[in-house]
Amino acid sequence: MAKYFDVHPVDPQPRAIGQAVEILRSGGLIAYPTDSCFALGCSLDNPEGKERILRIRRLDEKHHFTLVCADFAQLGQFVHLDNAVFRAIKAATPGPYTFILPATKEVPRRLLHAKKKTVGVRIPEHPVVRELLKAMGEPILSSTLLLPDDEEPMTEGWLIKDQLDHVIDAVIDSGECGLEPTTVVDWSEGYPVVTRVGAGDPAPFE
Repeated sequence: MAKYFDVHPVDPQPRAIGQAVEILRSGGLIAYPTDSCFALGCSLDNPEGKERILRIRRLDEKHHFTLVCADFAQLGQFVHLDNAVFRAIKAATPGPYTFILPATKEVPRRLLHAKKKTVGVRIPEHPVVRELLKAMGEPILSSTLLLPDDEEPMTEGWLIKDQLDHVIDAVIDSGECGLEPTTVVDWSEGYPVVTRVGAGDPAPFE
């Protein structure tokens, strides 16, 4: 049965955030709000967490997971950035964008795209996830909370708790956080390709 944390959308209670972090660190899988929509997340060193996300969303191993990072310094530890990419991404973050980039050796091999050796990264703007990342001290491995038979991501915490109670360990609810997933920009070939148009304006990368 999943724990349910009802937190303030701008100033989330430290106790609730701390409890959610403990769940992540102990191998749990959580649903949490971002600046685009709800996401499923686990710690980077949790192999079973990744598999649970794949099962819940019915995805295959080709799915690009995202490392949700607290800031640019953290992001730079996990992906390779040249000067042009650095400037372009810096101008768009924090915000509702996911960037696909070549991974550094800091990223566990099992989290990489099998052929491209790439991984998704993003820096969200939502106050709750920013506090969660700050307390966690490392990125959260994440995927949009879009269920296999749904056309849109889930947006209400209590419904997520009701529907996924038996397959996740916690829900952080701070009210609705939008329907659109992030805009995805693939930089793996050295130039930007918008592969999904979402909440972020794609114009700077087209």
